Amino acid sequence: MKRALLPALLLPGVARSLSALLRDHAVIFMMHRVRQPDLGVEGHDLTDLRRLLGYLRQHRYELVSLEEVFRRLRGDGPRPAGCVALTLDDGYADQAELAGPAFAEFDAPSTTFVTTGFLDGHLWLWWDQIDYVFRHTVRPSFSLDLEEEKICCQWSSTVERDQARQTFTARCKSLSDDAKHRAIAQLAAAAEVTLPTRPPDAYAPMSWEQLRRWEERGMRFGPHTVTHPILSRTDDEQSRRELTESWARLRAEAVQPTPVFCYPNGQWGDFGEREIATLRELGLLGAVVGAPGYASVLRTSANPSAPYEVLRFSLPLDVLDLVQIVSGFERVKQIFGRDAE
Repeated sequence: MKRALLPALLLPGVARSLSALLRDHAVIFMMHRVRQPDLGVEGHDLTDLRRLLGYLRQHRYELVSLEEVFRRLRGDGPRPAGCVALTLDDGYADQAELAGPAFAEFDAPSTTFVTTGFLDGHLWLWWDQIDYVFRHTVRPSFSLDLEEEKICCQWSSTVERDQARQTFTARCKSLSDDAKHRAIAQLAAAAEVTLPTRPPDAYAPMSWEQLRRWEERGMRFGPHTVTHPILSRTDDEQSRRELTESWARLRAEAVQPTPVFCYPNGQWGDFGEREIATLRELGLLGAVVGAPGYASVLRTSANPSAPYEVLRFSLPLDVLDLVQIVSGFERVKQIFGRDAE
C-alpha cells in the first residue's frame, strides 16, 4: 500500500500540505559510506545522493545545520517545522572527498561525526577489519573459540560469505570491548589473514587537513569517540575517556566543532545514563542515536535525557522513501499507529 500512495506525494503541493504535522519536529538523516565499486565499498551511490539533495532543494525544504536543529528543539529561535539536517558517521575519506562536493553543490549543511583515533592514524575501524578478513581469506571454512563458544564459518558463495561476516560482526557487538578485539585477532589467525597496520584505501579515514578544508566550505564535525566501541560494553574509565578525549581532540583540530555527540552503533542498549552524565558534564548540547524517528521538541524538565537521545532516520536510497519522511507521511503512520504497508 505504501508504494501505491507515495507517488501522490510527488504531486505539486501534496507533500507540503502535510507540513503542519511536523511543526514541532525536525528530520535528521544519517548516512555512512559513498559507493565505490572499484574499491568494493557499498553505500549511497553518488548520483542518487545528488538526486536526493536536488529534490530537497527544488521543493524548498529548509536544510539547516545539526546545531541549529538542537537550538530550535530546545526553544531557541523558530519552531523546527520539518527542517532537515544531514549527518554522516565515522569520518571516512569518501565522506570528505565524495560526499563533501555533493553537499557543497546543493548548499546543504552537513555534520560528520568523526572517530578521532581513526583520523589520528592510530587504528582502523573494527568492523572493517572483520570485512577485510572475510574478503581476503582463501579458506572456505574455519572455526575459532569465542568466549567459550565454538564459532564455525563456512560458505560456498559470496552471499554465504557475507552472511557469515554479518553473523560474526553481530556476535562481536555482544562482547566487551577487549573481548571483541581479541575475537578479531582470533578471526584473522583462523582465516590465515594478516591485518595491515594501517587501513587499506577502501577503509581509509579522512585527514585532519581534509576536515579543516571542508569546514571552510561549510561542513561541520562532531565527536564520535576515540576508538568507536559500543560504550555499554566498556568499563567506566574507558567510557569516560572515549567521550572526553574525542571532544577535546576535535576541539583541538577543528575551528568550529559541533557540540553534539553521536553514539557508536547508536541503538538503545549501546549507551546509558553513565554516558549521558558525562556528555552533560562536558557541556554538549545533546547527542543523536541510530534509531529511526523524528527529532521532536526537547522537554528537558519532563525528561532530562531528551537532548541526549535524539532520533535520526537513515538517509533513503530513493526519492519516494525520502518524500515519505520529509513530507510528514511517516508522521501520519505514527499518529495512526499503523505501517500502511
